[in-house]
Amino acid sequence: QVQLVESGGGLVQAGDSLRLSCAASGPTFSTLAMGWFRQAPGKGREFLAAISRTGGTTNYAESVEGRFTISRDNTKNAVSLQMNSLKPEDTAIYYCAATSSTPVMNWTPRSEGRYTYWGQGTQVSVSS
Repeated sequence: QVQLVESGGGLVQAGDSLRLSCAASGPTFSTLAMGWFRQAPGKGREFLAAISRTGGTTNYAESVEGRFTISRDNTKNAVSLQMNSLKPEDTAIYYCAATSSTPVMNWTPRSEGRYTYWGQGTQVSVSS
């Protein structure tokens, strides 16, 4: 089993930056692809970014590419999402997610159905 705990959310102003972190439990972190999603009020869950098990491949949604950066540290069982130039429309609950163990080194799934484990979410609010 893998448990994920997000942190780093909060209330910021438009144009500010925020860094979300996700701590993972379990000995298999380096075999998991990781992703970040968000869900705004009244909307479905939206893919933001994914990173392969080695960190060598990343994948971004068009809505955040160039503003958000995903990274991971397999020595610390952690994945992060650096968010710059935040906009009011970025307001949402942000979720960290992990796939099951995979032998594929460059897998970066965009579909939430590919992820097995989910954190509880952290709220990000951006004021105008």
